[in-house]
Amino acid sequence: MTTPSPPSAARSIQIDIVSDVVCPWCIIGFLQLRRALSRTGLAARLRWHPFELNPDMPPGGENLRAHMMRKYGVTAADSQRARDKLVALGNGLGFSFAFTDDSRIVNTFAAHQLLDWAEGQGRQHDLKLALFHAYFARGEDVSDPAVLEQAAVTAGLDGAAARAALAHGSHAPGVRSKQQHWAERGVHGVPAMIFDQTYLVTGAQGVDGYEALLNRVAKRPG
Repeated sequence: MTTPSPPSAARSIQIDIVSDVVCPWCIIGFLQLRRALSRTGLAARLRWHPFELNPDMPPGGENLRAHMMRKYGVTAADSQRARDKLVALGNGLGFSFAFTDDSRIVNTFAAHQLLDWAEGQGRQHDLKLALFHAYFARGEDVSDPAVLEQAAVTAGLDGAAARAALAHGSHAPGVRSKQQHWAERGVHGVPAMIFDQTYLVTGAQGVDGYEALLNRVAKRPG
């Protein structure tokens, strides 16, 4: 993603985003960042990097509410309050969360492999957003090869080529290597954003928070 830059802008800010496609705070954080970029008029070069919230999630996944209660010890009421908060935040940013009692959390390793392939096609950002919309706005299973192929098509990629890339599995080692790279640098939760390879922030920071950070980074020598 590249945002338009006014003539006075001296350079473009590199922003690396470590995230998972089933992380609601990752799409919230990105949308807040995008709004902050619009406010500042700064240009940015975005790259997405893989992180699996549940690398051991079996095929078929798990009911989302039951998963949250088991993993984090929250109650059903806590889970509902969290969903309500996300829905409200999403609405304010122009994004719809379609949570239901049947929402599921799924394994995302295949999705990350497809994103790794899409980066080489110049469509990684488009695919990332397509996957966020597929999972959160439409409740689709982003571990399903057919859903992944359709997301690739939505992102402007060739569906048959996407299917072949997944079937071949050649991007699996690269994804594992990138996950290890970020873990070794202290990234153990997402979203994690690294600005100009210098400033690391984790969690959605809010539009004002990102705006302040962008302005700070922009003042550094290029």
